[in-house]
Amino acid sequence: MHSRNSIIRLPRSVQRRLEASAEELLNPPNGQRVDFSRPLGESALLPADSLSWRIFKNPLALLIGGLAAVILELAEPSVRTGVWEHSSFRSDPMRRLQRTGLAAMVTVYGARSVAEPMIAGVVRMHSKVAGETPDGVPYSASDARLLTWVQATATFGFAEAYSRYVRRLNVTEFDLLIREGSATSTLYGALGAPASYADLQALFTSMHNRLEPSPIIFEFLDIMRKVKGFPLPLCWMQGTLVRAAVDIIPGWIRERLGLAPHFGLRKAERWLVEAAGAVADRVLLSGSPAAQACMRVGIPTLQLYA
Repeated sequence: MHSRNSIIRLPRSVQRRLEASAEELLNPPNGQRVDFSRPLGESALLPADSLSWRIFKNPLALLIGGLAAVILELAEPSVRTGVWEHSSFRSDPMRRLQRTGLAAMVTVYGARSVAEPMIAGVVRMHSKVAGETPDGVPYSASDARLLTWVQATATFGFAEAYSRYVRRLNVTEFDLLIREGSATSTLYGALGAPASYADLQALFTSMHNRLEPSPIIFEFLDIMRKVKGFPLPLCWMQGTLVRAAVDIIPGWIRERLGLAPHFGLRKAERWLVEAAGAVADRVLLSGSPAAQACMRVGIPTLQLYA
């Protein structure tokens, strides 16, 4: 990963703005707040020396990966109907993404006594969501098959965004990251969550005939290009980040969904996203979930950058 000397020391005013933006992204006004520094000494669901702890600290990769995961979710008709009809994506998309991002942070960095009740609450919420797709196919949000797809798309999105725009991950690292994710995915009810990169690829292949184009996917992309609420340091490249998310989706899925090349990154934009991702991986945000979690378990925050 990085050495201590590779940590970027920003001017104090810039650092303050970044800290405030990160705080606002994960803790919006009137939203749920989580103190990752408490209870002191309590471990998380994943150990502090896990690869997940190092990778999930990067806010840019999480944002891009989260957007890619939603696109893949919306490609599956039952998941798409459940998400679009039973969530606030259309009315308040940033709030929905913020809740999803917070859940990811709690799952990785939160104390076990905080993470387990939160996950149980999500499971209870899913148990109340059911209906029919426009084609009349019944679905339930607690269906293990659908939950497996949702968890797999999140794992893929975060891992691929980090590998593409921050630092290339080898197959061994992909396997490790996916294995760490599968251990917690079962708590959400995703009983068939992939345990390796090969498993993930096999799952994607098995979904070939279930994934389909939909106007909702294009509506989502349009919403995310225009919605207010992106962190201030990233607002100017909002459209680029949305295209970066499209760009990491496997080519055959993009083709199946009708996501033509112009929905992905322009050649001149790729270096910009890679540079931003590399910088984001080397800026230590003292108020971030990762930094607070390090404080809670009693390890130096710099350990995540070593």
